[in-house]
Amino acid sequence: MADDLTPAHETRAATGQPTASDFVYAVYIRADIDTVWNGLIDGELTRRYWGHENRSTWEKGAPWEHVRTDADGTVDVRGRVIEIDPPNRMVWSWAFGTDADNPEKLSRVTFELVALGPDTKLTVRHAELEPGSPMDQGVREGWPAVLSNLKSILETGEVLREDQWPDPGQ
Repeated sequence: MADDLTPAHETRAATGQPTASDFVYAVYIRADIDTVWNGLIDGELTRRYWGHENRSTWEKGAPWEHVRTDADGTVDVRGRVIEIDPPNRMVWSWAFGTDADNPEKLSRVTFELVALGPDTKLTVRHAELEPGSPMDQGVREGWPAVLSNLKSILETGEVLREDQWPDPGQ
């Protein structure tokens, strides 16, 4: 609920700034809902398919960080857990690490999981993006790759081969 958020949890829409159209992506995964949920929050697993470790206590209001797996350990993206209802729904604020304290730069990512018998439908909605920003452009290219990699690792135990992927500018 937006009304119980403190200003530190507000995202771009609360500032009155224009927002880009939402990015929405759905993927069907041959894994049960608990396994898919765990794939989003388990740091060791996210390291394997995302190249970043997602770190948080995964409680409402808790900070979360998207930390590089290299020796630097740079926090590329961070935000807060806005809403959490395991294993069905989770909402995070999302911004580059240097922008995460600026509500005008905070977007919102919603993960919705639906059990389909032994399988799961995962829908990701990335909303409240700054139109034309590097973040806006990056999520539109990045989410399909990340979610495809998540699907592959959960179904086969292996990530996709990235050596033939196009450069981000292609």
